[in-house]
Amino acid sequence: MASRSIPILDASWLYVESKEAPMHVGSMAIFSLPPGHSPDTLKAAIAALRKSNTFAPPFNYVLSDPNLRTLAPKWKTVDHVDLEYHLRHSALPKPGGERELGTLISRLHSNPLDFHRPLWECHIIEGLEGNRFAMYTKMHHSLIDGIGAVRLMNRIFATSAAESMELPAFWSSGVKAPGKKGAPLPLVEQAKQWWKIAKANSASMPDVAKALFTLGKEAVKKENPALAHPFSGPKSILNGKVSGARRVATQHYELSRIKGLAEKAGVSVNDILLAICSGSMRRYLKEQNALPKTSLMAGLPVSVRPADDDSGGNAISFISAYLYTDIEDPLVRLKAIRESTQAGKAHLQTMPKAGLNNYTMLLMSPMMLQLMTGLGGVGRPIFNVVISNVPGPDKDLYFWGCKLEQFYPISLIPHGQALNITVVTYSGQFNLAFTGDYNALPHLQRLAVYTGEALAELEALVVGRVAPKKPVPKSVAVEEARAQASEKKAPAKARKPKVETPAS
Repeated sequence: MASRSIPILDASWLYVESKEAPMHVGSMAIFSLPPGHSPDTLKAAIAALRKSNTFAPPFNYVLSDPNLRTLAPKWKTVDHVDLEYHLRHSALPKPGGERELGTLISRLHSNPLDFHRPLWECHIIEGLEGNRFAMYTKMHHSLIDGIGAVRLMNRIFATSAAESMELPAFWSSGVKAPGKKGAPLPLVEQAKQWWKIAKANSASMPDVAKALFTLGKEAVKKENPALAHPFSGPKSILNGKVSGARRVATQHYELSRIKGLAEKAGVSVNDILLAICSGSMRRYLKEQNALPKTSLMAGLPVSVRPADDDSGGNAISFISAYLYTDIEDPLVRLKAIRESTQAGKAHLQTMPKAGLNNYTMLLMSPMMLQLMTGLGGVGRPIFNVVISNVPGPDKDLYFWGCKLEQFYPISLIPHGQALNITVVTYSGQFNLAFTGDYNALPHLQRLAVYTGEALAELEALVVGRVAPKKPVPKSVAVEEARAQASEKKAPAKARKPKVETPAS
C-alpha cells in the first residue's frame, strides 16, 4: 500500500477542520436531458457510473492517521473504495425548482466528510424541473483547489454529446499527484531536486521578509491607503463563530455583459465582480443594521499553478483589497476598488515565484493558528470575506449525452468568515455562488439578487456618466466622498469635514 507525504499548505486544511467548519469545497453542475431522451437516460448513466470500479488519485487516497496525531500526515493509496457510499442518488420534492435544489445542496454541503474514507462524495439529483438534473460533488480542500478542480472538469466532461458517452467516471480519471510526472526518479536525482528547491526557498526569504515588512509598516504608517493589509478590516456579523449549517445561493450573468461594462469603465472583470459584491453586501448589511463604519476587506485567492500543471493539491496565494462598503457612490467605490486591487497586485509581484509558497504560508499562519487554537471568529479577522474568480471552460461541455447548462462552485467557510463568494466562468456565463453560515446570514439569496441590482446601477452610471472638467485623483475622490457622507450624518451644529483612510 503506497503512501505519500502531504505538503504543509494542504495539510493545514486538515488540521483546522471541525464539526462546525468542515474544510471541503464543492460544485453544483446542472444538466439538461437531450431532446427526445428516454425515460431511462439518467438511470442508465447512473448504472454506468456504478460499474466504474477503478479509482485514480486522489479518489483512492485515505489518511494514514484519520485522527491526525502526527505533524507529518500522509496519504495512503487503497485498492478498494466503497462506491455505494461515495456515489449517491437523490430526487427533489415537487415542484423541483431552484428553491428545492438550493435547500438540498445547502444540507449536503453542511455535512463533513468522513476522515476514515477517501475524502470525496458525488450526488446525482434528479427531478429538477425543465427536464434537468444536478450533480453535486464535494472534495476536501487538502486535495484540490479551484483551478485544479476546473482543470479536472475539463478532463471529465466532453465537448460533444457523442464523445461524452465514452468518457470514464471522474474518479477513474483522477488528477496527477504534485511532482509525480513520468517514471520515478533515482534517489540521487530526487536529492538534487530537493536541494534545488531548498536553495530557491532560502534565496527567496529576503524578498518574502521584505514583502511582509511592507504590510506591517503599512499597518502603522498608512503611507498607501489603497494597499490593504491583514487584520485591517472591521469586525462584522460576517466574522464571528460559524455553525455547522450552511446556506447556498446562486446567480448568473452573461460574461459579455460583465466584460462590456469593465471595458467601458476602464477596469478589469475582477474589479466589476468586487464592485457588485461590495454594493450587494453594503445593502444587505444596512438592512441588518450591521454595516460597519469602515470598509470591509476581501481576501482574493490568486492561482500560482503553472499552465501545464493539472495535479491536485493547493497552489494559491492571496492578495487583499478594500471593498469600500463605506462609500455610497457606486462609481467612486468602483474607482477606489480598482486602486486597491492594483496596489495588492503590485505588492505580490515584488516577490519571485520561488517565494510565493513561503509568503502564503507566513501570511496565512495567523489565521490558521487562530483556527487551530479555537480563536477563529473571536478577534479581528485577517480579512472579512473571500471572493474568488476562477476562469472555467469557454465551450459547452457534456456528460452522458447531457449538456452542462450551468456550473457553480460551492466553497468553505471557516470560523471568522461566515461568507464566501466564488465565480466560475463557463461557456459565456458568469456564475456566482454564495456560501454562507445558516445562522449568521439569513435570507442569503438577497445577496445574490442585490448583485444584479448593483450591476444594473453601475451600467446606468457608466454609460450615462459625464466626465468632470478637471480630473480628480482617485484617492482624493474617495476622501471627498467619505467627508460628504460624514457631513450628512453629523448634527447641524457639529458638522466638520472629516477624512477617513480605508483602514481607519
